[in-house]
Amino acid sequence: MKFIDYVTINVSSGKGGAGCTSFRREKFVPRGGPDGGDGGRGADVILEADARLNTLLDLRYQRVYRAENGQSGMGRKMHGRDGKDLIIHVPVGTIIRDRDTSQLLHDLDEAGKSVIIAKGGKGGQGNTHFATSVNQAPRYSQPGLPGEERNLELELKLLADVGLVGLPNAGKSTLIAAISNARPKIADYPFTTLVPNLGVVKHDDMRSFVVADIPGLIEGAHQGSGLGFQFLRHIERTRVLLHLVDISGMTPGDPVVNYETVNRELALHSKELSEKPMTVAAAKTDAAGDGKMLDILRNYCKTNGIDFFPISAATHDGLENLIIYLSRKAEQ
Repeated sequence: MKFIDYVTINVSSGKGGAGCTSFRREKFVPRGGPDGGDGGRGADVILEADARLNTLLDLRYQRVYRAENGQSGMGRKMHGRDGKDLIIHVPVGTIIRDRDTSQLLHDLDEAGKSVIIAKGGKGGQGNTHFATSVNQAPRYSQPGLPGEERNLELELKLLADVGLVGLPNAGKSTLIAAISNARPKIADYPFTTLVPNLGVVKHDDMRSFVVADIPGLIEGAHQGSGLGFQFLRHIERTRVLLHLVDISGMTPGDPVVNYETVNRELALHSKELSEKPMTVAAAKTDAAGDGKMLDILRNYCKTNGIDFFPISAATHDGLENLIIYLSRKAEQ
């Protein structure tokens, strides 16, 4: 399935039905008086968070949504039928903005949460309501009120407890496959991960938590370089960031420089991201050689008070300690 996390749509609620101008006409009932019914209410447009969805793909192919109009009133004081509300299902974590003003309208961050995004017009009153002692045969009724039309931006931000960050080929996909139920594509070339992956991690009786893996970041990501910049929004909700740093030598450069490069891109993208709790995992310890790069990174983290875990997703070395630590962090 193609992953879509941003769409624009146009929605219009239903117009209220017009009230009816009518008079009772029956045999043996002279001067029956007004009996025009009211118009029905126009349908609302409702956005609802659906846990079964994980992408905005369906909304990409249908950009315009029109709710049902209310039915006009009828004689014999019969009211028109209300329009049937239009419910648009979106993934949990969808943020709704007004496209014209950029105003944040709602954040559907819980399954089943819904919001009326465009309210239907009120139906008009029939001439029955306007009869008085001095005007017993009113020949007018109200038209239905128009509905609302809005241009919306829908942006999906995945809900996860832990966000995995790092340079391409740092081992993020291998790690999420080793500790969770996620099965991302894994290969030995940069940008293997093209879309975010979510995995649920469960260890013994400890609280389960959700991990989000996004495509690798490179220098200049905040300006649009690489792929990861498109998906940084998906780790903005996480409680803790796990920074994977390759110490096997497969990723060029000093591990500390690589670590600081990614952190700099996070800070340039969002101050909020740079202030999130950060944990460092030295990845691929099974291929660390003489351990020099591992020692460099360990000493750096110790000096700067950063929690540090040497791991190997391939051999599962160090993964249990890391999972226990992340599970506790996810509860905070």
